[in-house]
Amino acid sequence: MFANRHVAVDHTEQRIHRIFQISVILKGFHAVIECASGIALYIVSGETIKRWVQFLTQEELLEDPRDFIATHLLDAAQHLSVGTQSFYAFYLLSHGLVKAVLVAGLLRERLWAYPASLVALAGFVAYQLYRYSYTHGFGLIVLTLFDIVVIVLVWHEWRVLERHLKRPRESS
Repeated sequence: MFANRHVAVDHTEQRIHRIFQISVILKGFHAVIECASGIALYIVSGETIKRWVQFLTQEELLEDPRDFIATHLLDAAQHLSVGTQSFYAFYLLSHGLVKAVLVAGLLRERLWAYPASLVALAGFVAYQLYRYSYTHGFGLIVLTLFDIVVIVLVWHEWRVLERHLKRPRESS
């Protein structure tokens, strides 16, 4: 914990720090997936996306023509406009890049990254709740709950880091 600082911490703090690190790394993986998805949406045509979705859902729809996920995926692909595709490409790529920069800052214990992460994550939570009010997507609730946990962990880590930075170093 705080590898570049001389800090003594108890086992509970070490466990919390480890959970913080794991959650931030998971956020980093999610950021990479978002960036890759955003780039893919910029590169791949809407027609290609429709063909892929049709291919991926055809077996499930033959088995159950009213399959919830398959029918919704197919419907979304068929109604995918160039404007919608561009919006989601931009949203995913920008969202992913912001998270990647914040994750890098948090893992390097950069003080600017803690308040910036709190503001960004709070904004993401607000937007996800707004989107949930329209879509009622269960995934948005899961993502929002995870973001709230990360907010609490970032806040905790920031406070611990600031306490240790304010403490005078013990001479060796």
